[in-house]
Amino acid sequence: MVMEFLQYISILIELAIAVLGIIMISKKKIYGWFFLITFGIYVFYDFIKLRGMEISPNILYPSFFIATLSALILAWKVYKRK
Repeated sequence: MVMEFLQYISILIELAIAVLGIIMISKKKIYGWFFLITFGIYVFYDFIKLRGMEISPNILYPSFFIATLSALILAWKVYKRK
């Protein structure tokens, strides 16, 4: 029960980061897109798994690749900012 509760909290945090990405986009900050893409995919995946549903590998693997690539671009842009 505690572990499931932690998973719901994790999904809410991921969702909050995705929403912050939307807010950043509205303020013309390119970083917002990468937060939205990465954490939007995480929210989708975690919610589907929590509900006991399966995701086809044809969707799962490309989605995680996109999320990881998005996070890499975000990290690179933050690194290059200084």
